[in-house]
Amino acid sequence: MPVYLLPKEPVFPPATEAEEDGLIAIGGDFSVDRLLNAYASGIFPWFVHDGEPYWFSPDPRLVLFPDKLKISKSLERTVRAETFEIKFDTDFEAVISQCARIKRAHEPDTWISEEFIEGYTNLHLKGFAHSVACYNKGNLVGGLYGISLGKAFFGESMFFTQPNASKVALYHLVQLLLKWDFQFIDCQVETNHFLRMGATLIPRSEYLDRLQQVIKFPTRRESWMQDPGSLLQ
Repeated sequence: MPVYLLPKEPVFPPATEAEEDGLIAIGGDFSVDRLLNAYASGIFPWFVHDGEPYWFSPDPRLVLFPDKLKISKSLERTVRAETFEIKFDTDFEAVISQCARIKRAHEPDTWISEEFIEGYTNLHLKGFAHSVACYNKGNLVGGLYGISLGKAFFGESMFFTQPNASKVALYHLVQLLLKWDFQFIDCQVETNHFLRMGATLIPRSEYLDRLQQVIKFPTRRESWMQDPGSLLQ
């Protein structure tokens, strides 16, 4: 099946037309409308090559249902010890920039280019993208960011410079999403890290069905910049 070359309009082919590796389209931009349309269609940008974004819809899809989160005893102790100060939406650009800087063993270079940072920061300013940050003694040591649509959260990337910091950020995000009755966190592709934390692979067809149900709900576009304790009351 040929890969779709995107036109100027923020449209996509059906996610079911993706190639075996999940690639469905090349081109386009990181405008707010295009990114929102992509996520609502079960598609996400993975990287930029030769100035062109590459868009994917993998099959199967890795998702984390909030009530299925698994945490180790050591992580539970870290959470209880309140080692980190947790903040939502306080410095989105710092979190995504740190995610871009982190070198990963299986990747020769970061996929979070300047186009990604600009596009997702614009989503944040519009109330669709959110960050969770972990601080220790005032220093940003871990966090994550992603997109919120309806009752779904689409995880994009996470980082840590201190052990367990990104896991603690995820834990607090899950507690908030449980309170707000979110149905799933999209983890995109299979990783041992998220499988150990309770994520599961589901067929793309099931993912798309679930997605169409959850995006019917209103999106929480207000800032999530609140104290975690007050959020969970």
